[in-house]
Amino acid sequence: MKIVVCIKQVPDTTNVKINPETNTLIREGVESIINPFDMYAIEEALRVKEKHGGSVTVLSMGPPQVEDSLREAVSLGVDEAILLTDRGFAGADTLATSFTLAEGIRKIGDVDIIFMGKQAIDGDTGQVGPGVAEHLSYPHITDIRKIEEIDSSKKITVERLLEDGYVRLRSPLPVVLTVVKEINEPRLPSLRGKMNAKKIQITNWTVADMGMDASRIGLNGSPTQVMRIFTPPKPEGGKIFEGEAQETVSELLSELKESGLFGKKAEG
Repeated sequence: MKIVVCIKQVPDTTNVKINPETNTLIREGVESIINPFDMYAIEEALRVKEKHGGSVTVLSMGPPQVEDSLREAVSLGVDEAILLTDRGFAGADTLATSFTLAEGIRKIGDVDIIFMGKQAIDGDTGQVGPGVAEHLSYPHITDIRKIEEIDSSKKITVERLLEDGYVRLRSPLPVVLTVVKEINEPRLPSLRGKMNAKKIQITNWTVADMGMDASRIGLNGSPTQVMRIFTPPKPEGGKIFEGEAQETVSELLSELKESGLFGKKAEG
């Protein structure tokens, strides 16, 4: 069983700040972490490996500092780590990102399962997983809460989380699966894992290494672009009504009538 887990390094959301002059994220001095949903993807990949054998490769796209997150993944038990890093990848939207990751998976070759978190906490689009599947022409199932079985005919049975329950689905391999946090409880790194993470050689692939079309990656391959990021202004004014509901509702209605937001009571 050959498994790939796509992960993303994101800013720790408790430390995110925005430069009021440039309206961009302040990344200097901000701690970065593995996208939390991706931790569940790593754990599930390791569980499949432990049950069915094979190997787990973790794949990411980003600047050189993403190696820290890849080493953290190795400390959990991942066998190999690959970083797609090149200035040509910068500024990629979800379309260009999914294309780049798909090409990385294609270069790895003969992959049975691609695991991903259901979404990244810094974008919350949930588009990259399905995008990777479409670029590879693989089936995909999102919001996986449980893997029930992988049988000898290379078909996988899973439970997909719904708002009011779940649905059981079966798919042939290879397949792309995006997981939710209900699927497992991520493990902590072992001492041996930490030692492996320090000495492992992270494989770096550039645009040239992958022979990619420059018009489909980075800003060139991104039909959507973020022009600016800003903090919404805090609302001013307002009035708080305190007391028993019967009294406060009457006060609220009177206030709305005086402000012209609520019509006058019809006469007669």
